[in-house]
Amino acid sequence: MLLRWRKGVLFAGAMCLLTGGCGPKSDHAAPAGAVATVNGFQILRADLDKNLARQQVGSQKPEPVQEQALRLNLLERMIELQLQLQRADKLSIAAGSDEVNQKLSQASAPYTKEEFEKRLKEGGFTKEEYKQELSRSLTVEKLLDHEVSSKVTIADADIAGYYNQHKSEFNLTETRYYFAQIFISNAPGTQPSPIFGKAQNDQQARRKIALVRNRLDTGEDFETLAARYSEDADTRNNGGRLEPVPESELRRTDPATRQAILKLKPGESSAIITVIDPETRQRAGYRIISMIKKEPPGQRELTDPAVNQWIRNHLREQQEQILKAAYHDALYNGAEIHNYYADEILGRGLKAR
Repeated sequence: MLLRWRKGVLFAGAMCLLTGGCGPKSDHAAPAGAVATVNGFQILRADLDKNLARQQVGSQKPEPVQEQALRLNLLERMIELQLQLQRADKLSIAAGSDEVNQKLSQASAPYTKEEFEKRLKEGGFTKEEYKQELSRSLTVEKLLDHEVSSKVTIADADIAGYYNQHKSEFNLTETRYYFAQIFISNAPGTQPSPIFGKAQNDQQARRKIALVRNRLDTGEDFETLAARYSEDADTRNNGGRLEPVPESELRRTDPATRQAILKLKPGESSAIITVIDPETRQRAGYRIISMIKKEPPGQRELTDPAVNQWIRNHLREQQEQILKAAYHDALYNGAEIHNYYADEILGRGLKAR
């Protein structure tokens, strides 16, 4: 359940690259300083090292074998990014300077100029490097919108068909709660793509959540603030919205969150709630809950706009997942990729050095 604190697995899936890599083993010598080439473009070891250092800000240095797995995983992402950027360039798709500057303003909003520059330095970025990362990220978003999302079509007949096959699922046997959250972790770390403003300790987390609560008190929009400040990667991009929670499940969540939700009316948001890790019983961060609506028990009909929209979103997400997986594989078709770092690992074997 999303209300419960869940710990990520840092290196899950990375080791599979040892048997697959990014392509067939290269018979060519690696260009000086390169760990991979993508259609002639060289990915330099220095850039891989720099990205690895950014990933490890605030974290303990991993064991040698774990670091090799992390490097392979990170290099795979760098190769895919290069394929995406090359495709975007071919289609003349690029982020505009206004878009990049807007994202930069959003990232720096919680801080003074000096504080933000300090954050950039701690994260291993200059301001120009960070703007370049934002530009690449926005360009890839535009590419995927053009190549994937634009191809998704959901007909009314598809929605009706899904409803008829799953009608019993829309018969609520108990009250269901719809709400959103803004979550701030007090654990140090970074995000897969650099999102500055990440709290590194409890003091910073309390300061950040207090800033958000103050902005809500002045009338700012909850979804906008969630997208800008929340550190929950699962919900940040959809305005902090969580999956609907039935009353029986709500009774099993932590008392502070449960009590806050039960007191809220639709459109209201809670005070700051302390989040406790159920495994360690230690403070894990802070959240603010916004009540969207409560649904009483009963059959929900297809004519209900919320039911119709939920099915549409669900079917769209399914299609997008399939198309994105196919698009990922298609990017590699015909591409000339040499992963020299994978060759290096295979050549010497995994050694804890």
